[in-house]
Amino acid sequence: MSFNHYAKIKRILAEQTPGWYIVRIDQSTRAQNFKGETVEYDHFYRIYSAMGEPIKYCKFQQLERLASILEVPAETLPVASDS
Repeated sequence: MSFNHYAKIKRILAEQTPGWYIVRIDQSTRAQNFKGETVEYDHFYRIYSAMGEPIKYCKFQQLERLASILEVPAETLPVASDS
């Protein structure tokens, strides 16, 4: 079985108290896909706890993929903009 970062985020969020939220950060980032290719993005997302602290391992690039693994519509995820 291959490693799935989004599944790990799902497990982490299951242990969080309600109120966590996602911040879109408009800085470029790179990630390696399952084919071993490096993909560049012009932004990334970081998940914060209800207390406003970044949650370890909860940085990702594809909001739709997170929504899919959480089994919710992407538009229902609590996303804020980087200020």
